[in-house]
Amino acid sequence: MDYRALGKRIREERLRLNLTQEKLAEEVGVSTAYIGQIERGERSLTLDKLIKVVNRLGVTVDFLLADYVVATDDNSINILIQLMHDRTAEEKTLAINLLKVLFANK
Repeated sequence: MDYRALGKRIREERLRLNLTQEKLAEEVGVSTAYIGQIERGERSLTLDKLIKVVNRLGVTVDFLLADYVVATDDNSINILIQLMHDRTAEEKTLAINLLKVLFANK
């Protein structure tokens, strides 16, 4: 498993929510150093910590582990839903229009 990819995804979601490492660590119940190590791929997460992180970030486990979960049609829908989560109406409209253009040219 590539812990750097997992850590990178956690970091991206944390930053998207304007959370500091300190705030995420406090809310998840771990040290700031631990969050830093996770984001750099230097440590793995236990299942209970992973669940706390995904719940706080508002993402799903399969979103964070997308590189390791075999994609199915249902998974693809979940990933799209996750990507649209907490986006503005303008961002959602832009994403939908981009998909329409992409699929119109197929």
